[in-house]
Amino acid sequence: MYDLKDEIKSRLPVEDVIGQYVELKRAGRNLKGRSPWGVDKTPSFMVSPEKGIWHDFSANKGGDIFTFVMEVEGIPFKEALEKLARQAGVDISKYGGTSSGSSQKVQRKKARLKEALNLSTRYYQACLAHSREVCEYVFYKRNLNRATVSEFKIGYSPENGHALIDVLKKRGFTLEELDSAGLLNRFKKDLFRHRMMIPFFDTDGSIIGYTARIIGAGEPKYLNTPETILFNKSRFIFGLFQAKEAIRRNGFVVIVEGNMDVISSHQAGVKETVATSGTAMTPQHLKILSRLTSDIRLAYDGDAAGVKATERAVELAGELGIDLTIISNYHGAKDPDELIQKDPALWQAAVEERIPAVDWLLNKYAESLNLNLAPDKRKYSDLALHLLNLVKDEIERATYEQKIAKTLGVTVEALREKGDRLNRQLEESASRKYLKKPKTEVVPDHLKRLEDTLLSLKVFGGITKTNIPFPLPENETKLSELELIFNTNYEEMKNVDYEKEAAALMKRYEKESKKAKIASLQEKLESLPEDDPSFNDTLSELNQLLKAKSLE
Repeated sequence: MYDLKDEIKSRLPVEDVIGQYVELKRAGRNLKGRSPWGVDKTPSFMVSPEKGIWHDFSANKGGDIFTFVMEVEGIPFKEALEKLARQAGVDISKYGGTSSGSSQKVQRKKARLKEALNLSTRYYQACLAHSREVCEYVFYKRNLNRATVSEFKIGYSPENGHALIDVLKKRGFTLEELDSAGLLNRFKKDLFRHRMMIPFFDTDGSIIGYTARIIGAGEPKYLNTPETILFNKSRFIFGLFQAKEAIRRNGFVVIVEGNMDVISSHQAGVKETVATSGTAMTPQHLKILSRLTSDIRLAYDGDAAGVKATERAVELAGELGIDLTIISNYHGAKDPDELIQKDPALWQAAVEERIPAVDWLLNKYAESLNLNLAPDKRKYSDLALHLLNLVKDEIERATYEQKIAKTLGVTVEALREKGDRLNRQLEESASRKYLKKPKTEVVPDHLKRLEDTLLSLKVFGGITKTNIPFPLPENETKLSELELIFNTNYEEMKNVDYEKEAAALMKRYEKESKKAKIASLQEKLESLPEDDPSFNDTLSELNQLLKAKSLE
């Protein structure tokens, strides 16, 4: 079950799921909105994209995407799981359904598929060694040396449409298993034929798929493994297994567009290089890399697609606190691989000659427009102001405001005025009428809210003197939710005496608990006949509480 939930979470950012019901706006590192249950007067619904959790301070509910859908739709976990799996494009049947014992079954299946892929790689390596034509292509045309070919376990898939199938069948693998590993086409023949085979390595060094380059003419030029139980392109980073030690040691990572760019870069001595393997950068890619370094350098093309990809990367990087820079001096080459073939030293120098991503984008905007013309100045200001919204640091933003204003020949005040107007228009256009309506209602639980606040102080405020009797949660999602509660309540407050705050809240909690108990007993008495055996006991308990309350 863990694997299935993890796979769905990796494909569905929490803000995208909740954004279907709640209009979210940036609030520091988090997102903020109104409760979908309409129980708040001011926005009190918080989402942490970084941790993948949410908390509604007015309704005092929280959790991950599964708990949100359960709460907002009023459905059980299994139904929420199936709903989100459909939304994420995850085939539950591949994970053994939703039974509690499916996790072990999935792990056994994964191990079996990894074994098939490991044997396939050894077979492809042997085929390369026995083909003079392919060796000439790999070692002379692609200029790869033996050390690089060995490090990346590069091989060759024969033209025969059943060569690999025959080999693996003899080792006891079924067609169903080979299909699950992504090795077969729709005709149940070998998917990869007459191609240079480059394995995909997981971060632990296990082979989970391939990218395959056609030898000679033919289409598609590159053919990748389809998504399988092992390979998910939205979080896979090509070359990371080979690059991670260099990234940790030298403190930066280079992201290129092509897998061959990665291999050539490693051979040229820039081993900190990775690629997102034929897919746009995702939050999962950046989160994985940000665990290794905050210095991320992009080597993208300067065309429209490269500009768009960089804009997306800037947005994601701003949310994660990442320093994003651009490598662009290719000395006339079209990509890193071509530059390396020209001179590896030029690529090594280019990696150091980087510029901040925002500066690079502003330059690209200016290159495509004539800033002597008023309409083009308007277009430039629209693009630049949109980019500024992605810059989270106040000092950095102010610096770019001055730069943009100077480029346009206007005052910073005029630029800010237009920015404010554009932001208001964006907010007005994001009408709530397009959001889904929750199918459930909630009654705010004030005691539960106090309990969660006290627990957040106990865990993250270092409370030792005040007795907070509630047990600490062991659930990781709940702990992350408590951290969100603590940060939201106290992050911007200075010189907070957490012990004093906890003591006051605990006193309030005890008082509210008594009030709730009194109300509950009064309601119970109203429903009990006087001859009921429990009537007198309930009345006595109520009188004791009322007497104690009057003495406070």
